[in-house]
Amino acid sequence: MATQAISLTFPSAVNVSLQIGDTLYYAGANDTIIKIGVVTAITVNQPSGTITVAALIDTITTPPGNSSYIFFTKEAIGNTSNLKGYYAEAQFRNDQTVEAELFSVGSEVFESSK
Repeated sequence: MATQAISLTFPSAVNVSLQIGDTLYYAGANDTIIKIGVVTAITVNQPSGTITVAALIDTITTPPGNSSYIFFTKEAIGNTSNLKGYYAEAQFRNDQTVEAELFSVGSEVFESSK
């Protein structure tokens, strides 16, 4: 299907989780979900922001209005794997003169879309 580049400018900051390649949608009449297209560029001009989208031609005939709820989804393949380049180190030290036993250490950290 044919696409055309369109830009959407917002008076407030763009969500920091939004990335190039995410798919943008909006809620149309009667809460129907309408796909706008794939994000191709993000410009942050504090406090506003602009998102450029490779919009589907059908969407351009009914663009989102100023009060439309706009949201995005991420591609599942790129956002479901293990950590990519982030790590943590921990060191445990007993400063006491008596022996101590460490029973268990656990951790769970998940930071998505960075």
